[in-house]
Amino acid sequence: MTLSQNNKSQYKTRQRAEITAYLLSKSGEHVTVADICKYFEEKGKTIGVTTVYRQLDKMVAEGIVNKYNLDSSSSACYEYIDKDHHMDGAVSCYHCKCDKCGKLIHLHCEEIEDMIKHIETEHSFVINPRRTVLYGLCEECRELQDE
Repeated sequence: MTLSQNNKSQYKTRQRAEITAYLLSKSGEHVTVADICKYFEEKGKTIGVTTVYRQLDKMVAEGIVNKYNLDSSSSACYEYIDKDHHMDGAVSCYHCKCDKCGKLIHLHCEEIEDMIKHIETEHSFVINPRRTVLYGLCEECRELQDE
């Protein structure tokens, strides 16, 4: 390996580490590529959009990041997966999406798990826990609507 190749490897490793650290700081939240790029831009660090996508795709393939495409009009969202999100080897990621503002809320509660189990046993239908979105209005939009 030449010195030039070694520097490129270290650069890519540093960028991945920085992206990973950012995702860890947003654990439990969903972020877009635009959010990540904006964060690094505000910090005065240059990371190209293509690099961010490439690194996220690798992390998704490795199972440490989830990618959500909720609908055709929204950007994909990414979320770092910590060990608390893993259940029997699968990742359960139920969401609520506000029809008005687009806010995405991550759900982790036993009642949802109970409902999913009920649907499977009583209705013979297995729900994909990585692709489940309930649509409605978030608290802030309901309050604005009530004013």
